[in-house]
Amino acid sequence: MKAVICAIVAFMVFAGCVQNEQPVQLLDENYATAQDVSDVVNGNSQFAIDAYKKLNSENGGKNIFFSPYSISSALAITYEGARGQTAQEMQQVLGLPEDENAMLAGFAKIYNTINGKGKSYQLYTANALWAQQSYKFLDSFTSVSKKYFGAQATNVDFINKSEQARQEINGWVESHTNSKIKDLMPQGSLDPLTRLVITNAVYFKGKWKLQFEPSKTYGADFKVSPQQSVKVQMMHMSGEKSRFNYLENDELQMIELPYDGNGLLMVVILPLEGKMDDVDQSLSVQKIGELKAMLSEQEVVVNLPKFKFKTKYSMAQTLAGMGMPNAFSDEADFSGMDGTKDLYISKVIHQAFVEVNEEGTEAAAATAVVDATSIAQPQNIFNANRPFIFMIEEKSTGTILFMGKVTDPSKAD
Repeated sequence: MKAVICAIVAFMVFAGCVQNEQPVQLLDENYATAQDVSDVVNGNSQFAIDAYKKLNSENGGKNIFFSPYSISSALAITYEGARGQTAQEMQQVLGLPEDENAMLAGFAKIYNTINGKGKSYQLYTANALWAQQSYKFLDSFTSVSKKYFGAQATNVDFINKSEQARQEINGWVESHTNSKIKDLMPQGSLDPLTRLVITNAVYFKGKWKLQFEPSKTYGADFKVSPQQSVKVQMMHMSGEKSRFNYLENDELQMIELPYDGNGLLMVVILPLEGKMDDVDQSLSVQKIGELKAMLSEQEVVVNLPKFKFKTKYSMAQTLAGMGMPNAFSDEADFSGMDGTKDLYISKVIHQAFVEVNEEGTEAAAATAVVDATSIAQPQNIFNANRPFIFMIEEKSTGTILFMGKVTDPSKAD
């Protein structure tokens, strides 16, 4: 009987005021080149689009939110121990560079960029290994995991004290997401066959560069579908200072909303009425790149709903369906971890929380209603009163940290 690997990825995004940074040990990036980083980012972007489409097909009509970076980071560690067909499938699905040294250097550089100090927002990521204390893992695997991913191995006793190990892992996740993600691993998710758990957490907390005024937030209808609308709190910004990179064509509108500090930005893609399915199907790395190249700074009236929701995905079946079933089967080969073929991945659990509001704090109980007819109407109006796609990117590398789809802002789950 094969033993079990679990990959656990959790992250949290919260727009708000900045507190103390999480202390993170930076990695050795001396051999990382700009091309290494570009190759990892390009692969991550392709994985982001593929995963978005798969999750969208599996969760039709629901809000979607996930971190392609978080998932690929945890699974890249797992990939370091994969061999043969298992490694080939993982490399293709995750979009990992074929040059292993370039991949490792690229991940290390991105990790350091995310965890850099002196930011006006909070952004950090962390990895960890949780290994069965009586099981021998190869030094080559644990050393690479630590050197290039910052994943320190902690010995636990899954065989005799699986509940204690579960609580310890959940405590790590909670502490690395500012207590927003609790009890990630439910009771019974670990058992005596578990040999390794790989965790990744990403945390972001920041303010808009141009904040929405709470007094201008108003009640509005959001068209969940052509036949159904829900009431939402719609943030509003207009005037000479309301200038953003923006474009509109016969299919969609796109806008970039920067966060304070200019290191991160949210890209919002708003399909025109009746065009969401077309945009979903045609979405690609190339198309997004072409759209971004056409953005120009313009004065825009922006109406964006406040939203706050959490997601949780058991992604083993999703990833297998994307083209890497071998890793989850009895045919799995993770001999690069322990020198045997006794391991396979049983679970990939991904949980997330996101909140977007005017200035980053909790919303006020009372808001003013704005009469739409009293607002001067310039040429460009970005009115997100229907489902839209959004991404949060790290600007210097282009890494897509988070991606989602808001189908119903009134729902918390």
